[in-house]
Amino acid sequence: MSDPVLEAAKSAMRLDARRRRKRLQVEHPETDWRLADQAPALLAAIARPPGVVALYRALGSELDPLPLGEALARAGWRLALPAVETQAAPLVFRAWNPGERLVHDLAGLPAPLASSPAVIPSLILTPLMAFDPAGHRLGQGGGFYDRTFARLKASPGPPALVGIAYRQQEVEAVPAGPLDQTLDGILTETGYIPARKDT
Repeated sequence: MSDPVLEAAKSAMRLDARRRRKRLQVEHPETDWRLADQAPALLAAIARPPGVVALYRALGSELDPLPLGEALARAGWRLALPAVETQAAPLVFRAWNPGERLVHDLAGLPAPLASSPAVIPSLILTPLMAFDPAGHRLGQGGGFYDRTFARLKASPGPPALVGIAYRQQEVEAVPAGPLDQTLDGILTETGYIPARKDT
């Protein structure tokens, strides 16, 4: 059962965060490419050999991780995208390369064809509305990433979970409940910010 006070706080923050992100998109259209310049900082922070990196297809004012994904591909990483295949279940990740056809998944989002192989990412890049120093992420409210992260954190060798954001999307504290999963860090146009685990 959801907490109405928590959900109201998230909704209020989401409205403000959405306006801020739209403004940042207009003021800083170069940020997608500046994120790609931070690929070495990201790889140094997560300290993992090349594997599968899960991107997302940017919608609205979300930062586009594709330039960053292409930089990671040049460093030996294989790319994947998420797909919603069951409404209340975790996301499925499927192999994908730029230029390959996408179809709408169950949530209406662009996703690889069902015939694309399912993969297990060792790095997941996720969009967000706002983040805080403890690694809490405010998403769109569907819960897909939180369900997915909860499952993956319980598995052996869980992936690195990294939010993609403008530096100015940081807030003092994101309202969070017991089902909200924290990120390992945030990659912004100014570098990698590890989540503080002491908060």
